[in-house]
Amino acid sequence: MSVTQTTPRRNNRRSREIFAEAEKVLVGGVNSPVRAFRSVGGEPLIIERGQGQYLYDADDNQLLDFVCSWGAMLLGHANPAVSAAIADQAQKGTSYGVTTELEVQLAQRIRRAIPFMEKIRFVSSGTEATMSALRLARGFTGRDLVVKFAGCYHGHADSFLSQAGSGLATLGIAECPGVPQALARLTLNVPYNDQAAVENLFTEHKDKIAAVIVEPVAANMGVVIPREGFLQGLREITRHHGTLLIVDEVITGFRLRNGSAQKLFGIEADLTTLGKIIGGGLPVAAYGGSAMFMDRVAPLGPVYQAGTLAGNPLAMRAGIATLDQLSTPGLYERIATLAATLVGSIREILRAEKIPGHVNAIGSLATLFFTQHPVNNYSDAKKSDTKRYSQYFRNMLERGVFLAPSQFEASFVSVCHAESDIESAIKAAQESLHQIATT
Repeated sequence: MSVTQTTPRRNNRRSREIFAEAEKVLVGGVNSPVRAFRSVGGEPLIIERGQGQYLYDADDNQLLDFVCSWGAMLLGHANPAVSAAIADQAQKGTSYGVTTELEVQLAQRIRRAIPFMEKIRFVSSGTEATMSALRLARGFTGRDLVVKFAGCYHGHADSFLSQAGSGLATLGIAECPGVPQALARLTLNVPYNDQAAVENLFTEHKDKIAAVIVEPVAANMGVVIPREGFLQGLREITRHHGTLLIVDEVITGFRLRNGSAQKLFGIEADLTTLGKIIGGGLPVAAYGGSAMFMDRVAPLGPVYQAGTLAGNPLAMRAGIATLDQLSTPGLYERIATLAATLVGSIREILRAEKIPGHVNAIGSLATLFFTQHPVNNYSDAKKSDTKRYSQYFRNMLERGVFLAPSQFEASFVSVCHAESDIESAIKAAQESLHQIATT
């Protein structure tokens, strides 16, 4: 197969210097583990700025970005309307510690897009949102147990660090020290897409399960699509047993459509968590549901949760400016089409190069698993050839394409990506996979 090489990245001397200093003052030189690139090798990126679909590192290397701040930057980097809103708000103050009309305005926009989120509480991270939703479910039901799915990552609260995906899967951490065994025993793990296993847990732990928490599309063990009827089955089981269904849409919320991904699957959760896109790149997340549940949260009820920066005005302005752009006609269809072109081409290249691999994709998010078997759950995902993914990641990075630095994460297409960007990514993938096939 004849392949024309693209131009490799330039030097990274300045980035290397900065990371050496970072290692002296930051744990592992980073503030989130996957950023250390331990699982893919090579030197971690030091980013100086972003613009549209591009990132620029400290050495001014341009990178075509398919990580998009782990899905948050649906509109791309430095979106003019979002940047202007943040700058305007900064002149008025960055934190007040009391309520603003901005919180009301963003909540109203979310509720219009997701009507079954009747009442909303803003927090500052996805971890806070899922942790708070679980506390509410336990407080509402008077039960302690939670069912989660192996490989699904719901943040780093103690209750969720059992057989979790994302960074734990990336680093090979099966169980996290520091989580008390007494608390770990309250979390029941079953395989994603296995409704029968869930039913067995409800039989074994009758009237003891407070909540089932699930990603509607798993994206933290890599992208895994729910089997037909799986999510609907969870909805039926939880209703039958008086258990709350928590759907974690920190990644999928406003990513697959202008609102909740649940609509695509015909379900409505009791509690829904959101993050990433609703903050337009600033730290904000939310949990919400019907008033029947949310009115149990303080100050209306006894389930306590608070935060100094919750509803931060900068984050609210960024979120409002972001959501106001998502009703643009054809926006989601366009990015889904671009993603489908990229995914289809990579599948063709895998076949042509005779490389075992499967690309799981939906809308604008996807994962290439280097495995000969389909990936329907965490056990399937763990059979992937992570060394081969690491080689692919480094090959793509050398060609100026930034993918998720982990086999067990998703890559994303943004509004800013153009057909020419997809063509560049396909060319880089062709070269990278050919290099893998011939070495």
